[in-house]
Amino acid sequence: MAVGPDNFPEMSPVAGIRLGCACAGIKKQGRRDLVVMALEQGSRVASVFTKNAFCAAPVTVAKEYLAISDSRWLLINTGNANAGTGPQGIVDAKSCCDALAGLVNAKPEEVLPFSTGVIGELLPVGRITSAIPAALDSLSEDGWALAAEGILTTDTRAKGATRSIEHQGQMIHITGIAKGSGMICPNMATMLAFIATDAAVSKDLLQKLLSEAVDLSFNRISVDGDTSTNDSCILVATGQACADSVEDTEHPLFEHLSRAIAEVAIELAQAIVKDGEGASKFISVLVEGGETEQECLQVAYAIAHSPLVKTAMFASDPNWGRILAVVGRAGLKELDVNRVDIYLDKVCIVSAGAKASDYTEERGQAVMNQEEITVRITLGRGDISSTVWTTDLSHEYVSINADYRS
Repeated sequence: MAVGPDNFPEMSPVAGIRLGCACAGIKKQGRRDLVVMALEQGSRVASVFTKNAFCAAPVTVAKEYLAISDSRWLLINTGNANAGTGPQGIVDAKSCCDALAGLVNAKPEEVLPFSTGVIGELLPVGRITSAIPAALDSLSEDGWALAAEGILTTDTRAKGATRSIEHQGQMIHITGIAKGSGMICPNMATMLAFIATDAAVSKDLLQKLLSEAVDLSFNRISVDGDTSTNDSCILVATGQACADSVEDTEHPLFEHLSRAIAEVAIELAQAIVKDGEGASKFISVLVEGGETEQECLQVAYAIAHSPLVKTAMFASDPNWGRILAVVGRAGLKELDVNRVDIYLDKVCIVSAGAKASDYTEERGQAVMNQEEITVRITLGRGDISSTVWTTDLSHEYVSINADYRS
């Protein structure tokens, strides 16, 4: 179950990036579950990782290798998270990096590992290392679509986004893929995302671009309120499109590049929500009229995480009292409820803290019957607004996660 059509875009190749896939049989035989990404020498890499204290072994190794070396290769497996595996997990992640490095004449620290799947099981190193040659043989600039399939777990569809911008007569491409369906919550929404551009960008500025894009996208989504052990987002700049390097925010390309990267990240993040485990609705929670962004997000997340609101959404039940109650318990200091308005799309359901005088159950029901719904809350405290994207909570979500290891 997923919301909306499954329209995977035609992906623009990024000069300096090649992707290859293989079937390693990590969890299921005959499915693509291993992806290799080759980065042109001189590429710069920015990263954001999970804040979960039980971060997975590949996250630990990737952080270590990023701190000591430039990155030339990404090695991604699905079917096994290599999380909760102790010291052996570190050894296993590094063994896979060593195997790839040995085949491509690279240093092990030039390989970054990424894993997703079941937590607490040791990584099947032999299966992965045996499949790496096949992944290398399939390396292609046009490998984005197959790679998007090769990183999925409980996802029902591949997720990709692409943009192109022109600078000094040269086309610059920004292309990305992501996976994620459950265990999705801010602090890096189990998600992985890999975005690349063939623009030339300084390393510090690249990190700024990624951090800002993540804050507007992957850190604004919630399916179930759980933050994974493996969440990782990588942004690569190969510098192959033009020699004009973006070194500071005053560069004429900076704003265009920043907007395009954020658009790709937001499109990928929304695709994760639309493919949320068991999701039948895509819900935008917009909170306006706040004093600060933080308090807007505080209210938005309270609604996005509420099982009562999410189950009402699944039932298409316009039980607006549940939304009102969540706003009241969100913890805002000195909230004047008499200034709060609540809307379902354009239908006002609460005005000045009480049921709107012109609200009818039929008008609310018409909105709730939609696949995509906006819940809008006006706090009447300031002029700041923020949006979070979430799903409903269905019977299928319970079934998927009850049967996940079987």
